[in-house]
Amino acid sequence: MYDITVIGGGIVGLATALRIKEQKPGLKILLLEKENEVARHQTGHNSGVIHSGLYYKPGSLKATNCIRGYEMLLDFCRRENVPFDLCGKVVVATSEDQKPLLRNLYERGMQNGLVQNRMISASEIKEIEPHVNGLEGIWVPYTGIIDYKAVSEKYAECLRKLDGEILFGEKVIDIKSRNTFSEVVSATGKVFETKLVVNCAGLYSDKVAQLTQPETIKVRIIPFRGEYYKIRPEKHYLVKNLIYPVPDPNFPFLGVHFTRMIEGGIEAGPNAVFAFRREGYNKLDINVPELLDSLAWPGFRKVAAKYWKTGMGEYYRSFSKTAFTKALQKLIPEIQSEDLIPGGSGVRAQACDYDGGLLDDFSIIENKGSINVCNAPSPAATSSLSIGQTVSERVLARM
Repeated sequence: MYDITVIGGGIVGLATALRIKEQKPGLKILLLEKENEVARHQTGHNSGVIHSGLYYKPGSLKATNCIRGYEMLLDFCRRENVPFDLCGKVVVATSEDQKPLLRNLYERGMQNGLVQNRMISASEIKEIEPHVNGLEGIWVPYTGIIDYKAVSEKYAECLRKLDGEILFGEKVIDIKSRNTFSEVVSATGKVFETKLVVNCAGLYSDKVAQLTQPETIKVRIIPFRGEYYKIRPEKHYLVKNLIYPVPDPNFPFLGVHFTRMIEGGIEAGPNAVFAFRREGYNKLDINVPELLDSLAWPGFRKVAAKYWKTGMGEYYRSFSKTAFTKALQKLIPEIQSEDLIPGGSGVRAQACDYDGGLLDDFSIIENKGSINVCNAPSPAATSSLSIGQTVSERVLARM
């Protein structure tokens, strides 16, 4: 019998198991992961940015966990010798109508305690990023770069040192509630008895949650693929560190941007296109039952009706390198189509409610036998230890 079974070996699941074990070493903790290693999906496919907390509504779970998690992450990496670089970034307004949005973003950052941020002029942008086209910007010195797969592997190492158990190749297919415990059933036929289930299953978090108490789960995960290009080495001089556009306040994605990677190289992207399967990393990846499941959700149909024009633009950029380049040229006019080579991609688990709302904040749903992390998109990696702390407090209140 386990005290806690955590489902999902991404960065949030690992951080949650680690924080619980650190606070209550005597608890018997099991982490189940369906793949053969940690961080195979969202964690291992993201852009490796340490987020500052600039974008998030003050007082929201995203804001509070990002700001607290930022410091916890840096402390952990310094202690465990995980490389990172606080290189800073610029957020750039490229048109007059973006200036008010940029200033609103600056004020939000100040409300979140980012007092070292500063508004910068067009000439100051050029001093930081000489090839960027911008009318006005924000310099964000807190932002950095890191390899979150390396962080996840270190979390796993620390968890094992505390006698936490991690099992790979164990896809959860059922959870049976008993009077005082649950039976977690794996596709391999194994059954794990546990007092409490903590669901950190990412792209399948809603499906796992529905195995516990279906009536309490009012959201569905809709997968959005983000595709990247890499910049040819001879054009790396165009980008010093991180360059972001002003985000659309009505759409929960940050727009295509430029990111220097901790292991070297420059990425450009991502776009945000509806994926035809939850782990659909390629354009032609289709899982018919998963696609039909997304299309059948009333909330998604409302999202599609509302954002169809934006969505078509994203799809056009997905299939047209020229269109993708034009979006990047708003930030760096010198960039050319031939400077871009295909990069990787990732799939974001975006929770969508029944009424067509794309959940902007983290969502943690509790029921009798489980605690479900049902929406943890960016900045979940930066926030991972803080999310883990938040969940662990709820777990320990039940023990």
